[in-house]
Amino acid sequence: MKKFTPSILSVAVMTTLSLGSAGASSEASAEPVTLKLWRHETSSVQEIETNVAAVKRFNQSQHRWNIAVEMIPEGSYTETITAAALAGDLPCVMDMDQPVVPNFAWAGYLRPLKGLVSQDVLDSLISTAKGTYKDEVYSVGQFEVALALFTRQSILDKFGIRKATMEQPWTRDEFLNALKVLKESGEFPYPLDMRTGWKGEWYSYGFAPLLQSFGADQIDRSNFVESEGVLNGKQAVAFGDFFQLLFEEGYLDRNPSDEKAFTQGRAAIDYVGSWEMAKHVEVFGDDLVVMPVPDFGAGPVIGGGSWHWGITKSCAQPQGAAAFIDFIMQPTEVAAMSAGASALPSTAAAAELTEHYRKGGDWRLFYDYSAAYARLRPQTPGYPIISSVFETALRNIKDGADVQDSLDQAVDTIERNISDNKGYGFN
Repeated sequence: MKKFTPSILSVAVMTTLSLGSAGASSEASAEPVTLKLWRHETSSVQEIETNVAAVKRFNQSQHRWNIAVEMIPEGSYTETITAAALAGDLPCVMDMDQPVVPNFAWAGYLRPLKGLVSQDVLDSLISTAKGTYKDEVYSVGQFEVALALFTRQSILDKFGIRKATMEQPWTRDEFLNALKVLKESGEFPYPLDMRTGWKGEWYSYGFAPLLQSFGADQIDRSNFVESEGVLNGKQAVAFGDFFQLLFEEGYLDRNPSDEKAFTQGRAAIDYVGSWEMAKHVEVFGDDLVVMPVPDFGAGPVIGGGSWHWGITKSCAQPQGAAAFIDFIMQPTEVAAMSAGASALPSTAAAAELTEHYRKGGDWRLFYDYSAAYARLRPQTPGYPIISSVFETALRNIKDGADVQDSLDQAVDTIERNISDNKGYGFN
């Protein structure tokens, strides 16, 4: 199963895992107060075990609070949170995919973290590790991932293709010329893999940054109520034409059957995230090359925002929830989660405690890409509809639909939804 961390996932069935209580010491005057925590269940056993161990350390570190974890299987996590909110049964602490945080904040599920979580913690985080709505911080994340181009040095050497660098990323023309050379060689049925077979949030996380690098966006971020002229303007159409061209020229497979084109040698370039690094190193060793994404005119852009922690408004003991978040956002805890989740740490201090992401580390380039290029998905409660509509438009474009018409329809749907919801709090 692929490990795509930044996805709007959801949940239906609930299983409970009660972690060991810190217990009251013989000197303590009262039992610790138990606070419920929800987190999504993931295919990464190591990530879950790392989180379980962190909770245990927190419970053992003091005697005032006891965190009890409930693991919620992936599938309809967002819907489960919504149903629990309506029933008045949300936990004190829960993890959330960063793009849905503004929607939860707008709906009244979350508390602003300022004044609860340590200001030092908030100040230490990289920009994409904070989930905001209307300039208030509602969530913080321990880890991040970064998009990149993966290839092999032997391929670049054989076909005389320049290795892209942060100082000189590929341009649009250089990217297309490289794909043309690789396609015409006959060695690669489709020289580029961009995981076009994935569904859901990948289309916004993976492809909206390309749209933004063309100078467009999914919505006007100065007001968060207009997409007209932004998602269907000149730059957006140029992106749509480019995206469609990749399929028309046979550079991309419209309907890939698996995710192994690059590792099996059927593709020469893999556009995917840092979560694939360990697997790619195992297959290719020193021949593997990691390059920044291209600059399509407005600078390289990659997606930002992964799973975050927040405190619910219904929590009767928010200070206890904040104490837990302060604990897990310590550099040592962030570094431990970075290792457990195979992801970038969300603070510079934590990065220096890791093998791969410290300065001089072999995977430090992902940390640098994130710092230089990452852009959060639009921080508006309307984001879920924006993401869904954007995916539909790109799938239609992929299959040959008129680019301008597809983007115009997307704009109409997005703006109608925003209007129906009275601007989601933005005037």
